[in-house]
Amino acid sequence: MNTLAPLHPPSKPWWRHGMVWLVISGPLVVIVAGVFTAYIAIRGADVVVTEAGTKTPAITARNHAATPDKDVPQHQPQKP
Repeated sequence: MNTLAPLHPPSKPWWRHGMVWLVISGPLVVIVAGVFTAYIAIRGADVVVTEAGTKTPAITARNHAATPDKDVPQHQPQKP
C-alpha cells in the first residue's frame, strides 16, 4: 500500500490566517481613531471669539517672542 503525504496541506479559510488580520487591523484602527477624533472635535468645539479685546494677550506674547534677548529686561530678585 502506498501512503504518500500530499504535497500541499489543505488550505485554511481566509479568516484563519494571521497575516489577513494584520493587514485589516491597520486601516481599521485608523478609521476608528478618525471617527473618534471627529467626535471629540465636534462635541468639544470651542466657542468663536468675536471681541477684538481678547486678542491683546496674543499680540503681546507675539511681540515679546520677537524681542531680541538684549532688549529683554533682566529681573532682579527682591531683597526681603
